[in-house]
Amino acid sequence: MLKVKRALISVSDKKGIVAFAQGLHALGVAILSTGGTARSLKEAGIPVQEVSDYTGFPEMLDGRVKTLHPKIHGGLLALRESKEHMAQLAQQGIDTIDMAVVNLYPFESVIKKKNVSLEEAIENIDIGGPAMLRSASKNYKNVAVICNPEKYKETLKELETNSGLLSDPVLFHLALEAFEHTADYDRAISGFLRQRLAAKAFSKFPKELVLQFLKVQDLRYGENPHQEAAFYKDMGEDSGLAGLRQVGGKELSFNNILDLNAALDCVKDCEGPAAVIIKHGNPTGVAEDESLVTAYKNAWRCDATAAFGGIVGLNRSVDAPTAQAIVKSGFRECVIAPGFEAAALGIFSPKKNLRLIEIDLAQIPAAGFDFRKVHGGLLLQSRDTAVLKENELKFVTKKKPTAQQLAAMLFGWRIIKSVKSNAILLVKDRRTVGIGCGQTSRVGAVATAIATAGKNARNSVLVSDAFIPKTDNVQLAAKAGIKVIIQTGGSLADEEVIKAADKAKMAMVMTGIRHFRH
Repeated sequence: MLKVKRALISVSDKKGIVAFAQGLHALGVAILSTGGTARSLKEAGIPVQEVSDYTGFPEMLDGRVKTLHPKIHGGLLALRESKEHMAQLAQQGIDTIDMAVVNLYPFESVIKKKNVSLEEAIENIDIGGPAMLRSASKNYKNVAVICNPEKYKETLKELETNSGLLSDPVLFHLALEAFEHTADYDRAISGFLRQRLAAKAFSKFPKELVLQFLKVQDLRYGENPHQEAAFYKDMGEDSGLAGLRQVGGKELSFNNILDLNAALDCVKDCEGPAAVIIKHGNPTGVAEDESLVTAYKNAWRCDATAAFGGIVGLNRSVDAPTAQAIVKSGFRECVIAPGFEAAALGIFSPKKNLRLIEIDLAQIPAAGFDFRKVHGGLLLQSRDTAVLKENELKFVTKKKPTAQQLAAMLFGWRIIKSVKSNAILLVKDRRTVGIGCGQTSRVGAVATAIATAGKNARNSVLVSDAFIPKTDNVQLAAKAGIKVIIQTGGSLADEEVIKAADKAKMAMVMTGIRHFRH
């Protein structure tokens, strides 16, 4: 048990600190403090001794040096059970400090600012704060250390209940939290500096990789009911799905979150109003149009059977006509969009289980990394953000695509990177009419897309996420009435494939870019 007689308070985040300090003062605890914290406490009428008065050394270098002094760290680190330590404190006129209440400069908040300078970020790297937290935590049996304002009330309650004493288990857990806090802080700094200086000094992929995530919630179960699961967010981030706001429906599931992510990937970069329906990680239909309701209807028509129980992703706020179309088109698990108009919420209100999710698409990073856990390790890659420009296309057949076909090709090429390989899209204008996804052969994906499209395959554009390896793909497409193919190119069979397209009087375009998605 620790009797708290003297506390050092130095905080950047002053939330709740006055009430906590008042409680300590009422218990007879003497308070040391620094700079702005001391001023706040004095203004509240709490007796405070400033650190500079205690150490006899002024704050200097614009506040960079204020607590880095033997009278501070000696008071935190001295072992009370050691006669030698206590004799040295007495010889140097150093008092013991029984509690350190410290939180750090807001480095993580600062680096979230748009176009933050390296100089501003560095000025917000705390030095004295982590040093005090580590000193106090190392000596946790003799010093209570508090870095989290959420701990003020429960700590004060225990002190009041136990006549100013804190138990050993409480001291240990407070120290553990402080060590975790300083570790997270240092990772944020090193991560920012590595990212900022990567082009000059570091590999984009560091030799050692440390990932930080904070649990948002436990989930009912994982992909299947016998699997346990939880949702974590990037530490210090509230963007992407970590920043979603649920405005209706029951709790999200593991599979819902995966499908919501796939939906966002598919529509977030579309310029016009766009809609996608996702089922098991793949789109059943995607469309872009001048109106959101038309985009949704076109996405649903691509494969109305597969769309049952799917996730709807939209890149515009949901209006009443779109909400009505979603309700009329059958059962859906979720709708995710930048917002919902009041009339749309009224239409959805009878659907008590339909999950309605608001998300800020502007907060979803365009670049970044993808992670895949494998047995014994982790795969890391940059995200597939390749953009195809019209002037980069290679026209390889005698017949050339029309302007309308070219526009359909570019739409399909933007969408196909969200479809699992082997992937084939059949596109008309800015809508899919057939999708073949996750097939083990490319000709199988072509056959699936044609079967889904039915009569709509005729006069459509075929989009392939990788090169066409054999002429059978072209022959099957030609038989279905498909007029244009856009593919990566680069196969050993390119020459034969091009000849087959010429024979079928089809246009073929090559991109030189592949969009595999495993």
